[in-house]
Amino acid sequence: MAVRDLHALPKAHLHLHFTGSMRSSTLLELADKYGVHLPAALSGGEPPKLRATDERGWFRFQRLYDIARSCLRSPEDIHRLVREAAEEDVRDGSRWLEIQVDPTSYAPRLGGLIPALETIIDAVDAAVRETGLGMRIVLAANRMKHPLDARTLARLAVRYRDRGIVGFGLSNDERRGFARDFDRAFAIARDGGLLAAPHGGELSGPSSVRDCLDDLHAARLGHGVRAAEDPRLLAQLAERNVTCEVCPASNVALGVYDKLQDVPLRKLWDAGVPMALGADDPLLFGSRLAAQYAIARETHGFTDSELAELARQSVRAAAMPAQVREDVLSDIDKWLAAG
Repeated sequence: MAVRDLHALPKAHLHLHFTGSMRSSTLLELADKYGVHLPAALSGGEPPKLRATDERGWFRFQRLYDIARSCLRSPEDIHRLVREAAEEDVRDGSRWLEIQVDPTSYAPRLGGLIPALETIIDAVDAAVRETGLGMRIVLAANRMKHPLDARTLARLAVRYRDRGIVGFGLSNDERRGFARDFDRAFAIARDGGLLAAPHGGELSGPSSVRDCLDDLHAARLGHGVRAAEDPRLLAQLAERNVTCEVCPASNVALGVYDKLQDVPLRKLWDAGVPMALGADDPLLFGSRLAAQYAIARETHGFTDSELAELARQSVRAAAMPAQVREDVLSDIDKWLAAG
């Protein structure tokens, strides 16, 4: 029996990190350009072997990410990365991308925090024009840094809300620090009209998800899969309509689950928890957006009707204009009917 093309399924992409969106070929070119020595894990053409469930493994993952980020040194590099990320998303059927970035990581090479953010914003604007993809920014604070830094970023995010920033996130190792340490930063962002989308429930269990809900008032959760370990928490997520940005390939690559069959897509689905499948860091995990839908189909037995509903859930959770949302939802229905 013929199956519908998952690359043609209209969808929104809500969990993609900035440097992690880079093409491997682009990383190799930029490393050669700037004389950056890449470890074999980044230069071999295959996704590196990763496991981040212990401190050493997480440090190695972050180290590889930092090396890749060190190859982004000019506005031209930033524009190239964003344009190529948009091209990849368009190829995978994405109609809307919310890319997550901490501009402080790029500030030293781009003339400071404000110039770095404006370079990123300009790159997104250019990619929208060149590819037609709807694209916005989620500004993300770093759990490993002081909460005052997060407040600075939150104020900056609100200040640039009219330039395409739609959300405020919190990334890095959720086992370090407490979500409540960042509650003031998230209050600033929410009061400024931004969506709260912290990471939680990936490396830590259900308590991490609860903290994001109770202390940060999350509207979306980066990952959130460990909520599957607590039925009451699943019911709470479903009742509050909090979308989990689930990244199956990433979960296995980082050792959150041993194999794709263990990722609790069905458990979240059956509990009524909305999901938005995401690629997280394709540079390090080796697969992009459409591949996550293929995992849902091939590993978890999702029918095309269910895959269409997953795509709808991603669209409903996106910070997109109402008319754009209606158009994409209509095109999802057409994809399903055409089968």
